[in-house]
Amino acid sequence: METVVVFLGISIPFFLMTIWAIVNVAQKDFGTIKKKALWGVIASIPFIGFIIYLIFGFRKGKKSKTPGIL
Repeated sequence: METVVVFLGISIPFFLMTIWAIVNVAQKDFGTIKKKALWGVIASIPFIGFIIYLIFGFRKGKKSKTPGIL
């Protein structure tokens, strides 16, 4: 039981950060659809994808000018 608690304690934050990175990619404009798709794929890699996106891709995208449209 202790192993399950430790596993969940480690997994849940990584899962939430991965979801955050995917949503953030969807909300930003990266210039081309290919770049946006690439960052979406990178952000969706479990455990390390959001870290790569946070370090290299987070500042490359600009907030979408049209609110409410992903």
